[in-house]
Amino acid sequence: MPHTKSARPDFDLLDRNFYADDPWPVYAWLREFEPVHWDEKNGFWWISLHEDVSRVSKEPEIFSSARGTRPQVDDPDPSMINQDDPRHTWIRSFLYKGFTPRRLAEQEKAIREIARGLIDKVAARGECEFVEDIAARLPMATIGGFLGIPEEDFDRLRHWSDIMTLGSDAEDKSAVFTAFVDYAAYVKEMIEDRRAQPRDDLVSILVHADVDGSKLSDNEIVSESLLLLVGGSETSRNVTACGMEMLSRHPDQQAYLVGNPSGLKTAVEEFIRWSSPVINMKRTATRDTELRGKTIRQDDRVMLLYPSANRDETVFVEAETFNVKRNPNPHIAFGIGAHFCMGANLARIQIGILFEELLARLPDIHVRPGFEVRYEPSTFVSGFLELPVEFGKHP
Repeated sequence: MPHTKSARPDFDLLDRNFYADDPWPVYAWLREFEPVHWDEKNGFWWISLHEDVSRVSKEPEIFSSARGTRPQVDDPDPSMINQDDPRHTWIRSFLYKGFTPRRLAEQEKAIREIARGLIDKVAARGECEFVEDIAARLPMATIGGFLGIPEEDFDRLRHWSDIMTLGSDAEDKSAVFTAFVDYAAYVKEMIEDRRAQPRDDLVSILVHADVDGSKLSDNEIVSESLLLLVGGSETSRNVTACGMEMLSRHPDQQAYLVGNPSGLKTAVEEFIRWSSPVINMKRTATRDTELRGKTIRQDDRVMLLYPSANRDETVFVEAETFNVKRNPNPHIAFGIGAHFCMGANLARIQIGILFEELLARLPDIHVRPGFEVRYEPSTFVSGFLELPVEFGKHP
């Protein structure tokens, strides 16, 4: 039943609890009635249509990232996500060395071994907490290895990452500050080590990057490594958990993938579209411009709603239906344009390998009956607090 303009829902798009509840009806209302929505209370424009989110993302000369990509920050850290060209491309160009197709192909065997090891640890139990035991551990082990972090430190890094990600919009940021100080101290020790003894890892690439005599400062290296850590672990974890939950809701689609593992490549794209783990990013207008008849003034802050864009009925057939066979699937969960996620293909590989191994080993895996999913309250990353699953015991 279509909405009526008079039925405007009550919402605050900067309330972290809004996203932990049920934001989808509000997204649908925005797309239909106010796709370019002025938020008087918070002082932001909110963009909800796929076409418009794509346009803003592809026009960095009008919609800048340099004043920060989070709504609470106008004086951001110096990582490449908060940069425009030419500096953004400069940083991205040497980091790309760690994410080439050849490099990713070389890592597939290691990723598969990690996935199998995680499944081995729970297979005989007949149950596990999917987020903690599997979904969170594979991406942390993978990006941790890319960064050059020892395995014994993965849990500590994941703890810091969780605090900094989920607490970034909390009123009390003392825990976030403490976690960042601890993380920065840890990475600065790595920086000193890599200066003396370079290795084949991303921290070494950052330390020794040099373009026309220009190098990154230690603080810039800390910021870039944190961006890679959070982007490489938090988002993949949440896509994986959401994919598991949705297969459990749709056992016919799970059965299809068990019998047709070649369908996982397409299914992974639907996991990503459906979960849209990054909720929003900010841009700042560099000059007056118009979008759908609305005048956006210079210095106005513009928020891009990726989950809404990925349920846009004008782009996706039966957009509110989960379908592992969906093709084409032009989601923009990894962004679009200059700031397209560098680790997108790594995430796809991880998620695909994990579900290939999981469904082959535990084909009857399902969410514990009666369990109701609860989302983390966050304006940044959408993810589950927990996801208990059950399966037949396997030695």
